[in-house]
Amino acid sequence: MPVYLLIEGVLIGIMIAVPVGPLGLLCVNRALTTGALYGLVSGLGVASADALVAGIVALGISLISGFLIDHQFLLRLVGGVLLCCLGVKIYTTKPTQGRPPPSNVNGLFGTYATTFLLTFSNPVTVLQFIAIYAGWGVTSLSGHYFAAAILTLGVFAGSACWWIALFVGLTMFHHKFTLEVVGWIHRISGAVIAGAGFIILLSLSPLKTTLGIQF
Repeated sequence: MPVYLLIEGVLIGIMIAVPVGPLGLLCVNRALTTGALYGLVSGLGVASADALVAGIVALGISLISGFLIDHQFLLRLVGGVLLCCLGVKIYTTKPTQGRPPPSNVNGLFGTYATTFLLTFSNPVTVLQFIAIYAGWGVTSLSGHYFAAAILTLGVFAGSACWWIALFVGLTMFHHKFTLEVVGWIHRISGAVIAGAGFIILLSLSPLKTTLGIQF
């Protein structure tokens, strides 16, 4: 059973990590502009949040998951504003040919914390795992803390493996990215990240009802 849960968790972690969304673009952008280590730490922040949510949903802890869903307006508002700010900052910042800034503990911690909090506070993350568990037939692990920990470890391992592989590839081929190419990636990723934040904010406005938009 533990081995089965571990393998299942790894597969779920990969399934969650592979689709490149706004946070994935943010991680890639950081890897190209501030160094592969910053990009990897950003990815591990996403993986940690995914794993924590996976464990919460598997255990059926209604206190936290219920809080995330019940307070989704505030969480989506904060997340939307933050994504807009990050996107605009990325879009307006011109990449340079110089070396990335030296790594430091505070910088790496802030890099990790940003993606962790954006992922964990997003109610959609909870709903994703509920849908995946239902589709895969994952049974509730309520009260089975060791089993939930194994599943959580598997989700983190699967997600982390994807991010590690991605940033190893980016590191190996980083020299092929010219300043012009990195500039385009900068602008496109900034626009997509800011656009995702705007869509989140739009979903909270009266326009959602007026236009009949579903999010």
